[in-house]
Amino acid sequence: MRIGIYGGSFDPVHIGHLLVAETVREQVGLDKVLFIPAFQSPLKLDYPPIAGRARLEMLQLAVGGNPNFEVDDRELTRGGVSYTVDTLRGLQLEKPDVEWFLVMGADSLVDLGRWKEPKELCSSAIPIIVSRGGLPSPNLDTLTQFVDSDRLAMIRRYIVQMPQLEISSRELRLRVQNQRSIRYQVPASVEAYIRMHALYRVG
Repeated sequence: MRIGIYGGSFDPVHIGHLLVAETVREQVGLDKVLFIPAFQSPLKLDYPPIAGRARLEMLQLAVGGNPNFEVDDRELTRGGVSYTVDTLRGLQLEKPDVEWFLVMGADSLVDLGRWKEPKELCSSAIPIIVSRGGLPSPNLDTLTQFVDSDRLAMIRRYIVQMPQLEISSRELRLRVQNQRSIRYQVPASVEAYIRMHALYRVG
């Protein structure tokens, strides 16, 4: 089995997330993509996301019906600051025969040195670097301090090219606050959930 780990706040999940997951799955040949919502991102401590249960339920709605996508709630259950390397250790203990991949945006490479134990992370799972359309090819120099030349060559083979799609969870939250439409930017089921539960409203 080849499984990709796709972590994030998913606050809310949007079609950009889903397109990344499907493009990665197809280009890399993954059997499954595991969406793992963080309880609290260590790099976003200034922004506490909405309740984990709501983000989990939106994710489950978004990926429902796709047998290649699965949602894992272990970081929400664990609580506290969510570190990917801790999650990966747990997954490896449960499924030692799986080949693990880590979905990572090219912009995340800049911050990789701030992640917990990046060297172990890059040796335990193969980073899949997602390069967004319209931007220069990702600079992998940051990785040289964490991986050897063979591993780096492997990572280069798994760079995934994405079409340009300017959607962000932050922008979607602002649109909801300002009573603007988010239709076609999130799955219809997620849009209905946000409206039903009055998420991201101010006051």
